[in-house]
Amino acid sequence: MVDVSGKPVTVRTAKAAGSVLLGEAAFDALRQGTCPKGDVLATAKVAALQAAKSTPAVIPMCHPILLEGIDVAFTLDEAGKSVTATVSVKSSGKTGVEMEALHGVAAACLTIYDMLKYAGKGMTLNNIQLLEKTGGRSGDYKRPG
Repeated sequence: MVDVSGKPVTVRTAKAAGSVLLGEAAFDALRQGTCPKGDVLATAKVAALQAAKSTPAVIPMCHPILLEGIDVAFTLDEAGKSVTATVSVKSSGKTGVEMEALHGVAAACLTIYDMLKYAGKGMTLNNIQLLEKTGGRSGDYKRPG
């Protein structure tokens, strides 16, 4: 791991998003709340929270850091038959939280797939990406567009 002992403590944030192209049947099950496994988005939110908190256990070179806040949101796209997961993470520390936000998004999307795969296995996970980050030596970043 990189030695961060000489870096100053700063407030760091990261926001990431990704989507699942569900298809008609899975989208209808999600929207109507008829998934036999339970509440899809509530379960995906818990998965995102757990993933963000456990990032160093999965990504080998990530530092264990104290997360001060995690926000998880979902947006349904009727026309595209998809759902977008957005995860925002905040910490005061010596290293960034981009990986925690991205890991949270990936877990949320995988959980949505897992819970709705009975309605069709042709779902696609798309565009898992960092949207923005603040703090740290490299400064702020905001994805264009």
